[in-house]
Amino acid sequence: MSNTPWWRDAVFYQIYPRSFTDGNGDGIGDFMGMAAKLDYLAKLGVDALWISPHFPSPNLDWGYDVSDYLDTAPEYGGMPAFRAFLDGAHGRGLKVILDLVLNHTSDLHPWFLESASSRDNPKADWYVWADRPPNDWQSCFDGPAWTYVPERGQYYYHYFMRQQPDLNWHNPDVKKAMWDAVRFWLDLGVDGFRLDAIGTIFEDPDLAPHGLPLDLARLRRLSETAVSRADKRRVQRYWHDMFKRQWGQPGVHELMKELRALVDGYQGDRVLIAEDDNIAYQGRGDDEIHMVFNFPLMRTESITPAHVRSNQRARQKALDRLPARGWPCNTLGNHDSPRMRTRFGGVDPEHSLALARLNAAMVTLIRGTPVLYNGEELGMEDLVLDNPADLRDTMAVWYLGQLTDTLGVPPDEAARRAADMTRDRCRSPVQWGPGPNADFCPAGVRPWLPVHPDHARGVNAADQETDPDSILAWYRRILALRRAEPALRRGEQRFVDGGSGSVLAWLRREPGSPRAVLVALNYGDTPAILRARSVSGPGTVLESTDRQATGSAVDARRLRLAPLSAVVVALENRKS
Repeated sequence: MSNTPWWRDAVFYQIYPRSFTDGNGDGIGDFMGMAAKLDYLAKLGVDALWISPHFPSPNLDWGYDVSDYLDTAPEYGGMPAFRAFLDGAHGRGLKVILDLVLNHTSDLHPWFLESASSRDNPKADWYVWADRPPNDWQSCFDGPAWTYVPERGQYYYHYFMRQQPDLNWHNPDVKKAMWDAVRFWLDLGVDGFRLDAIGTIFEDPDLAPHGLPLDLARLRRLSETAVSRADKRRVQRYWHDMFKRQWGQPGVHELMKELRALVDGYQGDRVLIAEDDNIAYQGRGDDEIHMVFNFPLMRTESITPAHVRSNQRARQKALDRLPARGWPCNTLGNHDSPRMRTRFGGVDPEHSLALARLNAAMVTLIRGTPVLYNGEELGMEDLVLDNPADLRDTMAVWYLGQLTDTLGVPPDEAARRAADMTRDRCRSPVQWGPGPNADFCPAGVRPWLPVHPDHARGVNAADQETDPDSILAWYRRILALRRAEPALRRGEQRFVDGGSGSVLAWLRREPGSPRAVLVALNYGDTPAILRARSVSGPGTVLESTDRQATGSAVDARRLRLAPLSAVVVALENRKS
């Protein structure tokens, strides 16, 4: 029996609860709806589900402002619905990890209400307080990072929005309360946590100012209007300098070691995945976070063979330097980023769909644990919100007001800018069918966010279910292939120089195995030939965007690739 931890073999699938499926007809996704889709998820071929925050919350940041760490939000069905979902997932062999917000709570959490009530309350020191703003720090969401509370006559610090006060992790009582919350969910049977924004947990102890000549709103506006390379470089420097004293400060490593020791005390290889790309947070490779996200893979204007090769070599080199070799975690989308098809697909719908297939194969078949975002497998795209009244993202609503009221931007342009930056665009309801509300919720019920209109043009699960050439069918095929081929889950990785700038190709092989798997992707819009002299000749096509090619024999040294196509080939020669 293999000693490989389950999370190394797994494909993770992020569920944004509010937008996944409405099970009780109120226009909001919930655990009843999620439980009803477990068979769909099992058939898709994923192994683990990451649930974005499901805790009770006033929902000013849609769950990331937690008001109770030991419960499930009533609009999601409460604890009975969560337990039924967890049991149903485990019964189908699916793991479940939760989103854990460590940096801050809601300002309506009982802890903060007590802390804010007076300076001599037992929880007075559970948050970060100052008699006056000690610096010019900015919140990354809505302007100044210090907010005044008359009851205390003091200001509290918040890296995120003012309704999300930062916890004081230097207080041992805070740590104990949060570790108790971790134990509560582990005892209930969850399989681990995705850790939100760990880099923000501690601040510069000297509280030194950043000293920039502009605030958050003006920096966002400068980011939009910068044209020259010099201006764009200046904007990048400003973004770094504005938050450099509020991020990545000493103390996080020690805290993560404590959390890892707590989690390791439970059976079943419980996992920690950090919302960070700093490999240093994996410690020695076996004493801090199990995995950090490979965000640099998605920080690009387009996915190209050169970018992927460069990214993979740099990440693997850094992971290999850890005393206990680190493991990668790859993704191309999440609830805070533009949808993968929109971000990397261009403007032509057919072209973007073809690229989405290639990128799906790339992120699931390169070395590491892939994380998918709900709706990717249907080819969902960003939602354009033409009406500012439809905005639900507090950050976008704040910026819209700053543009019109402070910066004097005309209302039409301000609305367009807010629609371009809002996170609502990637959070629209998952499209289950072609009917009203995309079958997310009943006809006549208003969903919490508008449904993308392309659900009526085939971008939905029901229409794709019966189409063997749909992107949903493609996801199912490549995930089934990944599960069937140990080399694609655990094998080492070597890129192949294919002689064409549009071709991305790599070999995966488990050490000691005579069987290798070659993955070749042609990102070009013209045919290409993969001339891989270092690869043994005969092979068998395991999977291809051309379904008719599956099972056919090919010469891997001269592999013909159609435009925007993917081919996966099995090789049985040790020399490959």
